[in-house]
Amino acid sequence: MSEPRQNLFANASTAHAAPFLFDLTPDLVFTIAADGSLSGLNPSAQSLLHGNSWDRLWTPSDNVQTLAALHMARSTGQAQCEATLLGGATGNGWQVMLHRLPADGIGAQSVLAICRDISARLEAARQLADNALRARTLLGAHCDIAWSTGKAGHFDADQPAWRTYTGQSTTELMGKGWLNAVHPDDRAIADAAYPHPSDVRTTEYRLRHADGGYRNVVARILPVYGSDGAVSAWVGSHTDVTATRQAERRLRLAMQGGRMGTWDIDLGSGGMDCSATCMANFGFAEGSRVGYQQLSAAMLEPDRQRWHAVVREAIASAGDFEVEVRVRWLDGSLHWAHLRGTCTRDASGTVIGLAGISLDISASKHNEETLRLTLAAGDVATWNWDIVADKVTVDSNMARLFPVDTGNAGPAPLARYVAVIHPDDRDRVGKQIKQALQSQQPFESRYRVRASDGQYHSVLARGRAEYGADGTPLQFPGVILDITRQSLVEDALSNSEERYSTLIDLMDQAFCVIEMLYDDEGKPVDFRYLEANPAFVKQSGLENAIGRTIRSFVPDHDQHWFDIYDQVVKSGHPMRYENEAHAMERWFEIFAARLGGPGSTKLTVLFTDISERKRAEKQLRQLADDLSEMDRRKTEFLATLAHELRNPLAPIRNGLQIMRLASDKPATVARVRDVMERQVNQMVHLVNDLLDVARITRGQIELKRERTDLKTIIASAVETSLPLIEANQHQLQVNIDEQALPLDADPTRLAQVVGNLLNNAAKYTPVKGQIVLTARRHGDEAVIEVRDSGMGIPAASLPTVFEMFTQVGQNMGRAQGGLGIGLSLVRRLAELHGGSASAASPGAGLGSTFTIRLPLAPPTPAARGHGAPQGSNTAAVPFRVLVVDDNVDAADTLADVLAIMGHATEVAHDGAQALAVTPQFLPDVVFLDIGLPGMSGYDVARALRQTPAGAHAVLIALTGWGAEDDRSQSSAAGFDHHLTKPASLHAIGELLATISTNQGKTRP
Repeated sequence: MSEPRQNLFANASTAHAAPFLFDLTPDLVFTIAADGSLSGLNPSAQSLLHGNSWDRLWTPSDNVQTLAALHMARSTGQAQCEATLLGGATGNGWQVMLHRLPADGIGAQSVLAICRDISARLEAARQLADNALRARTLLGAHCDIAWSTGKAGHFDADQPAWRTYTGQSTTELMGKGWLNAVHPDDRAIADAAYPHPSDVRTTEYRLRHADGGYRNVVARILPVYGSDGAVSAWVGSHTDVTATRQAERRLRLAMQGGRMGTWDIDLGSGGMDCSATCMANFGFAEGSRVGYQQLSAAMLEPDRQRWHAVVREAIASAGDFEVEVRVRWLDGSLHWAHLRGTCTRDASGTVIGLAGISLDISASKHNEETLRLTLAAGDVATWNWDIVADKVTVDSNMARLFPVDTGNAGPAPLARYVAVIHPDDRDRVGKQIKQALQSQQPFESRYRVRASDGQYHSVLARGRAEYGADGTPLQFPGVILDITRQSLVEDALSNSEERYSTLIDLMDQAFCVIEMLYDDEGKPVDFRYLEANPAFVKQSGLENAIGRTIRSFVPDHDQHWFDIYDQVVKSGHPMRYENEAHAMERWFEIFAARLGGPGSTKLTVLFTDISERKRAEKQLRQLADDLSEMDRRKTEFLATLAHELRNPLAPIRNGLQIMRLASDKPATVARVRDVMERQVNQMVHLVNDLLDVARITRGQIELKRERTDLKTIIASAVETSLPLIEANQHQLQVNIDEQALPLDADPTRLAQVVGNLLNNAAKYTPVKGQIVLTARRHGDEAVIEVRDSGMGIPAASLPTVFEMFTQVGQNMGRAQGGLGIGLSLVRRLAELHGGSASAASPGAGLGSTFTIRLPLAPPTPAARGHGAPQGSNTAAVPFRVLVVDDNVDAADTLADVLAIMGHATEVAHDGAQALAVTPQFLPDVVFLDIGLPGMSGYDVARALRQTPAGAHAVLIALTGWGAEDDRSQSSAAGFDHHLTKPASLHAIGELLATISTNQGKTRP
């Protein structure tokens, strides 16, 4: 305790303050009894002291001095020392002050102990000493010059380190003389380092060394402040960084030239830092955020696993590592990268990070792979004979030529490889090796070796020895080429020349050798035949051509032949092509190749006359075009047919609904019935047109010729087409020659021809347009013209207007319905009558004219009068009628119609049912559908004819086919009559009336 504190306790006037200070002081205050035990501990002592005896308070190393101080205090009255508490919590340094207390009543004497914490002061003194030691150590280890200057920044005292480094004398460096050692270009930089007070200032410049050269130094400058706060001096150091800067430059150049990147990984944070070159090596754009995961993800999967394994092994062993990996760049290209790294450790030796470099080795890998593939593809192996050690090192390709394991075997003596050379070649090869070494000339030899497959291979060995300064041969590198195939080819070539010559003579393809001829300007103008095989004459048509030019045979031969041959001669590239020789009227398939090296004007030519093939191809293309056009028209026709057949269905269906709902309104039912009848007639007309086309196409249509007058036919046609004409408000003008126009023709078919022309004109003529029908005699012909003011026909469509499925209006965006077969029927029916059909039009929008020409019939004597047809008004006798049809609606409606006509009816829907009904019903007439399921109508007819009930019944065929061949088949099957679906009620009534008249049927 200090003296004021002692006086405080000694002075009686201040004794009242002692308890207060005793409790609040941070010092440890307690008494030590004669036996060393402690008592009277103040609060601070109670909280910090863990022992109850003096010798147990201090560390063992301090017990001696603390016990000595206690004995001194007892003997002299006071003592002090510095010691460390055992298990101290607030610091280890304590100043111990001991004062002997007066003896108590029994003579026992205690000692007062006051302990003050001095750990902070001790620590500061210790740190100051350590800092000074470290500063001296670091300065000596890292600086080449340590110096101090006055406050002006000039040397004002001797600087031994500066003199040693720069070679300046004391006189030379004093004042600003030190600047003379700085490079002239850097003196302004050096002098500017001391202008104003600051913290540590660092600068770099070049300083002359004692050896006379300039070196890079880093100067670190620190101001020293006086008591007035102003700079009183400067201290600093110079460190020579020349080697570092040179190394940095070399590293930078090496990294730039070798595309070397740097990287480091902090294992603690997992972060990774990559240089721009490193990121480029992995295909990342500059500035990208690249971590360990992204870097690894860029590697191919097998290489990524190897990279992870290498890194883990390096961390475990705290060693260096390197690995080559394949990298897939963001653009999809494949590259190779070489990674080399090392581990960084902390003071305890724990690996805390990895650092290393990356190299883009794609080019070298590509070159290695290219060389390997080239050597492998070319059957080339490399070898090197270390002559001094007599060891031969070979590559992996050598295993194909020599029975050695190049993967496991090391270098071997030359004798091992010489031993597998063919015995007949061995001595010669040895002499050639010896001669090459002595003459210092390249070595080359062809010989045979026993390869790993046990067979002898022909090889070509080449090499050249390398010599020391004294001329001693050191090593002998070279290559070996497997020329077995080449040797075999050479042998085979020499043996096969005669065979090839024979083959050329025997082949059907023409072969010749020609020589190109040029004019004075170098333009190819002709060629001369030098050789030719026998097929030459057959393929070219040229005889005795050897020695003659092509222009002597064909003066107008196309120039493009000479140009093509000239291109082959100059480029040396063979050419295969097809071309036409117009002057020869032939097509040729040609293969031409230059004969000889550059500069040669000779060609070998193989050619074949393909004129017939070209004509066939042209015909085939035309046929394909025609088929394509027909297919297109067929497709359009089917679509139109579906449309035209659907059109009547809507009013028919609607009419049925109206008749069902308005059955009590006769007028409505009658009107609807008329509509339905017109639509059915329209459908029948479409179907009849289709059947007519089919019959005409197959040549099965039959004309029912009779003597008739054209006027009657025209009147019938006009009557048929008039409703359509009137519906469009057309003005129809009919001009017919007054003189007779007799024809031997089928009136129905010709009326169909004229009606189709009128209908066509009505469809393609605008409302209130004009239609003119003219019929006149022109010599021995009747000429029918239908002219309209309609949309006209483009000139391009006129040649095809009469073809099947053609609709001019549809192509012009004005389709008017129909199947596109009406005009085709017009032309075909006219031709069947020995006439013709044609069309003309000034153009689109200018109307059109269709003309029919028919031969007139010769005049005949006046026909005698005939009585009225017999039986035309004979009423039909009622029959028992069996209707057989798988179409339930068709069968039922026909049966209803027959019942209305007064006949007894029965219905069957297949052949078996018809055969079962016939014996009970005993029909007089059977309407039998041909297309029945199971048994056809032909089969049912034959079966009925074998039964008593059907033997004499009248069998009437119902079918959609009405050609003569179809009628012949039905007749052969036992049918009496043939009706084409859909049969009209009038036709059925007439047929039954005929049956009644001819057979004299009576009511059953």
